[in-house]
Amino acid sequence: MCNPIFQAELFNHEKTDLNVLLGLCVGHDSLFFKYAHAPTTVLAVKDRVTGHNPLAAVYLSGSYYRKITFPDK
Repeated sequence: MCNPIFQAELFNHEKTDLNVLLGLCVGHDSLFFKYAHAPTTVLAVKDRVTGHNPLAAVYLSGSYYRKITFPDK
């Protein structure tokens, strides 16, 4: 279950030096930022455009997006 406040508290308990978020929804990451003690950065967030697959755009950069950018190739 997604519970960003509990996740932040768990990381605080473990005394992490740096948190890297991957796949939290926008809004949930804000709650994580609020409650986490260590500096936190975001690698990728979920969104509905990519079907909640935060790295779909990266995975498809060499295939799907190439067809859009260079349609004749």
